[in-house]
Amino acid sequence: MPIPFRRSLAILLLLAAPAAARAQAVPIEIHATPIERFLPTGTDRLGPLEFRGGLVLTSPARDFGGLSGLVLDADGQGMAAVTDRGFWLTGRIAAEGDRPTGIHAAFLAPLRAAGGGELRRQGRGDIESLARVPGGFLAGIEHAQEVWSFAGDDPLRATGRRLLADPQLATLGGNESLEALLAPPAGTPGAPAPLIIIAEESPSDPAVLPGFLFGPLDRPAPLGAFAVERIDGFSATDAALSDDGRVYLLERRFDMLRGVFMRIRRFPLADIRPGALIRGEVLIEASGTAAIDNMEGIALHRNAAGELILTLLSDDNFSPLQRTLLLRFAVME
Repeated sequence: MPIPFRRSLAILLLLAAPAAARAQAVPIEIHATPIERFLPTGTDRLGPLEFRGGLVLTSPARDFGGLSGLVLDADGQGMAAVTDRGFWLTGRIAAEGDRPTGIHAAFLAPLRAAGGGELRRQGRGDIESLARVPGGFLAGIEHAQEVWSFAGDDPLRATGRRLLADPQLATLGGNESLEALLAPPAGTPGAPAPLIIIAEESPSDPAVLPGFLFGPLDRPAPLGAFAVERIDGFSATDAALSDDGRVYLLERRFDMLRGVFMRIRRFPLADIRPGALIRGEVLIEASGTAAIDNMEGIALHRNAAGELILTLLSDDNFSPLQRTLLLRFAVME
C-alpha cells in the first residue's frame, strides 16, 4: 500500500475518534526490516519452537520505543502495547502466513486517568505489564507498584482508575516490579485467582520470582502468594496464558560479561496456587548471538492451522545501542 494512502487512512481513523482521544492519539510511521534467521546457523527449529520470522522496528516518532507488555487480538493482527514512558502503542501486524512483514495503522497515545490527566505526569509512566480483561485492560506500573484498570475496547480512548495498590506489592524493589499480569477468563479450569501477578525479582530472596494472587477483578483482595524458581539469574519480564491452560513465562538475563539472554518457560496454570514453588519446562534459551534484545513482551494466538503462535517484543530502553524487535515462533510440541 503506498505510503500516502496509509497516511490518509490514519488521519481518517483519527478524525473518527472522540474529541478527547483526538487530542491525545498521534498516528506514527513504523519502519520494519525483516529478520530472516533467528540463529546465525540458520536453524529455524529450536526444541519445541519453530522460528516463523521477525522484524527490526524503527520510527521517527520521539516516543516510540521502550515497549513492554503486549496483547493481541484473536487473529494475531491487532496489537496493543505499553511503554516505559507511559504510552499506548496500537497497530496492526501485517504478515505473510505467520511471517510478520510490518506494522500498519500505528498510533501512540498517553495512558490517561479518568479525570483526563496523563499517568506519566503523575510519576506513573513506567508501564511494564498489560492484560486484556472483559470490558478493557489492566496495566502494571513499576515504581508505583500499582495495577490500573482501563475501560473500553480501544486503548486510545480508554481512561483508567487505580485498581490495586497492595502492601505486598509495595515491598517489591523499585525496579523489580509488576512485570507480568495474567487474568484468566471466568471459568478457566485450574485458575487459582482472577488476577495473577509475577514480579521481575524478589527484593529478599534471589532464588525465586515472587507471585501474587488477587480477586475479584472489580475489588481485588489478596488471595495468597506463590513463587517461580529463579534459574541462573534470569528475571521475569512478561507472561501469557494459552487457551489450553498453560502459562508461557518470558525471562531475561543481562550482565556486562555475558551480554543479554532470553528464556521462555512453560507450566500449567493449575500449578499456580498459594504456597506453590514452580519450576516449569524450559522451551528455549538464547544468547545475544541470536536475534534477540531486551525481550519484555509476549502474547499468544492461534493461526489458521490451529498452531499456537508466540509473539515477542523487545524494550530498547530508548537507547541507540539497542533494538526494538518483534519475533514470532510456532509451538510444535
